[in-house]
Amino acid sequence: MTPKAGYVSNFEPSDGGGADAEFEEWPDRYVFDIVVSAERLPMLARMLFSMFDGRAYPILDVLGQDGYREVDPYISYDLVGVDVFLDGLREFGEWLYEDGMVGFGLMCEEPFCYAFVDEHKIITLRVDPALKERVEKILAAFDLEMAEGTAGADAAAHEHRNVLLAPDDKPELLGPDEALERLKMKWKVVLNVDPDTNVDDEGKELGVTHWRAVVRVDLPVEDEEAEHVPIDPTKVKYAEVVFEAANLREAEDVTFTQVENLAEEGGVAFEDGMIVLLDRLQEEQFAQVLTRAGVKAKTKAKGKGKGKAKAAPEEHEEGAGVVHVVRWLQ
Repeated sequence: MTPKAGYVSNFEPSDGGGADAEFEEWPDRYVFDIVVSAERLPMLARMLFSMFDGRAYPILDVLGQDGYREVDPYISYDLVGVDVFLDGLREFGEWLYEDGMVGFGLMCEEPFCYAFVDEHKIITLRVDPALKERVEKILAAFDLEMAEGTAGADAAAHEHRNVLLAPDDKPELLGPDEALERLKMKWKVVLNVDPDTNVDDEGKELGVTHWRAVVRVDLPVEDEEAEHVPIDPTKVKYAEVVFEAANLREAEDVTFTQVENLAEEGGVAFEDGMIVLLDRLQEEQFAQVLTRAGVKAKTKAKGKGKGKAKAAPEEHEEGAGVVHVVRWLQ
């Protein structure tokens, strides 16, 4: 296959909406699918993001570790300054533009504009018809022409890979989980799934499943440090919780309850907590997590201390609310 830069464009009529509609209506728009070389991608993306004025809604898609969902879709439900979005792009641009496990973008409503760089680094743009000419001028400035089709990374067999792989003996190096954690804070994005159901990518109801959560708790700091943006490892602790739950809302409740109990039992005071990872586990993943924690599902814990896990009951229980592991991570 020969890489082929260019774009395709089509008109899409409005859909959804209406008083009884399940989803909010997207207005009439033009959609552009754009392929450009890796070297030119950052500049083109920045030019397209410059069409957003003031504030918009950041979007972040991650090919995560959830056992039943391929992509973790994050979005901000609060308007965020475009300057804040671009600041995150400057800070983590090398990861965002090169990593095969992450996509990112912005959306605003007035005028309607949606710009997204997917994990294949193909740009999808949906814009109000009034912005069509402006988009075409930007693409022409990059010598991109309309084509019958484009050939990007998704046009051939390929493998998705992380570009941030920190060695186990170099914990100070930034990995994908840490980068995601910081971007979630900066862009104020949250997982965009129905919190009251538990389904896989095909919509199949799963019922009660295994879950693993990692929570960052912020330790008390002096007042003058309260606005300290970088995550200082001396002022945070991380906890791991492995348990059973029937949906996301229940999983979040179990997670925070267990972390609060763990902190109280250990005499750890903290000001706030944030769920960094919250994934459902298939049986093989569940067994691996218990092994890493030094826990056997049918072994009853005799005690709990720093870095030690609280095991499941004597007979492995099934059902929502059962907790297998609660511990501080080193």
